[in-house]
Parts: sequence; C-alpha cells; structure tokens
Amino acid sequence: MWREDAISSGNGLTYKDSGVDIEAGNALVEEIKPLARATARPGAEPALGGFGGFFDLKAAGYKDPLLVAANDGVGTKVKLAIEAGKHDTVGIDLVAMCVNDLVVQGAEPLFFLDYYATAKLELGAARAVVAGIAAACRESNCALIGGETAEMPGLYAPGDYDLAGFAVGAVERGEGLTGENVTAGDVVLGLASSGLHSNGFSLVRRIVANLNLKLSDPAPFDPSQSLGAALLTPTRLYVASCLAACRAGQVKALAHITGGGLIENLPRVLPAGTAARIDARSWPRPAVFPWLARSGGVTAADMALTFNCGLGMAVICAPEAAEGAIETLTKHGETVYRIGRVTVRAPGAPAVEIDGLETLGG
Repeated sequence: MWREDAISSGNGLTYKDSGVDIEAGNALVEEIKPLARATARPGAEPALGGFGGFFDLKAAGYKDPLLVAANDGVGTKVKLAIEAGKHDTVGIDLVAMCVNDLVVQGAEPLFFLDYYATAKLELGAARAVVAGIAAACRESNCALIGGETAEMPGLYAPGDYDLAGFAVGAVERGEGLTGENVTAGDVVLGLASSGLHSNGFSLVRRIVANLNLKLSDPAPFDPSQSLGAALLTPTRLYVASCLAACRAGQVKALAHITGGGLIENLPRVLPAGTAARIDARSWPRPAVFPWLARSGGVTAADMALTFNCGLGMAVICAPEAAEGAIETLTKHGETVYRIGRVTVRAPGAPAVEIDGLETLGG
C-alpha cells in the first residue's frame, strides 16, 4: 500500500537527486500564467496546467475554416543568447519564425505552444524566454495556450537550453494563398527585415570567433550597442501588415525569407513556367550584412543563400494592386521596396534571377 510519507523515507535517490526539480517546474508555471493570460483572444482563454489547450473556431468568427500549422526553432541563435546572458528576445524569434510561416498561406495565427528543454531549469532565464514568447503572441493576436518544459541533465550542458515552437492558424476555405494565380508581369515587393532574424547563425558565430570578438564588445557595425545585443535583434513579425494586405485583396503570394534567402524561398510560391527577376540594388541592407560579408570573406552567392540580406518577406501582387499594397503595408509599419517582377521562365532557367548580385558579397 502506497503511503504519502514513503516519498521521503529511506536513503534512496530521488528525481531531484538526478537533476530534475519538479518544484522548479511548477514554480515556472505559476510565474508564466499571467503572461499566458495576457495573450487571450476570441476563441481562446489560456489556462496553463492542463493536459491540452482548447480553441473555439466558431468564437473566433470562422465559418468554414482550413487549419494551417507550422513549427520551427531559433537555431544556434539560442547559443548567442546563452553566452550573452540575454534571454528576452529569442522567445520573440521563436514565435515570429512560426507565425510568419502561417501568414504566407493567408492564415491568421490563432494559438501557439512552446517547448523549452534544458539541463537544469533556471527560473530567471526561462521566464525571460516565455515573456518574449508572450509579447510576440500578443503582437500577433495569437493565444499562448500551452507548452512543455523539460529538464534533461546529461543531454544538455549546464546552462544550455533549446526551444521549439508550434503555431496553428486558420483561413476560410478558398481564401488561402497558394501562388497558383501568380503570372508574368506581377510586381515583387520586399519588406525590410530587422537584421539577421534567425538564420545563418552558425556562420555568424564562426566569423565572430575568427575575429576574436566578445559579445560584450561594441558591435563593429553599430558601436551604440554591444555585439551580443545587435546580433540578438529579434525577428520582425509580419502578421498584422500582411494579413491586412491579404484581406484587402492586394496580395497574390507571400514568401517568408528565411534560410535559403530569396533564391530558395521565392520559388516556393511561384507556379511552373515563371521566375522572379529582382535587383539587389533596389533596397538598402542593415549594416550587419556588409560587415559579415567583408569580415568573413563571404561571397555574394553564399550571402544570398544564407541570409535574408535585408528583406524578411516578399510580397507578389498584380501591377494594378501594387500601390495599394504598398500603402497598406506602410500604414502597418513596414518599410516596402519594389524589388522586381515575375517573368516567364524558360525551361531549365533559374527560378530567381538577381541583378546586382555582386553587391551582396564581401
């Protein structure tokens, strides 16, 4: 017969002795409950602590919705956050990488779940990460309805942690963006990025290490802040602006510019027989990109394949809708550039042609 006092009797090992502190996990849940409640939206009333989270599509106003799901992580940018002791922005990155992938389908993000894994739970760091997640969810009108925290000593080094995010959105049937109606002559717009976003950090860290720079040093490309703070600038959230343009009927396709850059991400929304011709001289680049290219001797082709190079989202629209799209996107805080056009693609031709490619390299 099990007795309550048996849990502390004898000299046997406990779960806490092995490195897993259940009390710390419970304490974190209590600390982040107010953060989750602040992300409530129609359809969801976040209440952490259960086995799952509910979402009411009818209460959110949908009649015949299709669900759209996306998941992602932050990659080795997390390592920089750990080394810099700055944990308040990678949660924003985590949400942005997921919800920006939803909006390119024309979907409204509805709810988000996170996974936080570490060797030993440090409440301060974990709470800062979740605070960033909650802030990004609020900005995206996306409810934080749950998540998981795992202590795994032996799998992670002391002080290390990793993140994964899962987002679900919805779009009414027939209103999703597929890119199938993109045609030659359509305009390609680029939305400015906030910097590196969350891609290419293995190369970034290699360049920083080769230069023997410390994250506490002034950023060579922006001495007004530390290198760590500059590199940890969070990924921009494009949800509100792009949804507004979609709902105004101004958008044919969207491409989230993540790993693979414009070269690999734009073709994902182009139908067969079309290509995008863009001009790299048509938009300015945040100073971090030319610094990386010069300092690492990174070729223009590798820059274009590794980084967003200053554009976090591409927008394809009909020529007659371009000015309206620019106005809508600008009204919602975006900096918008006309970067090219959709063309007819000859058999065997590349799906993206970049004029002025050499300007991206070191």
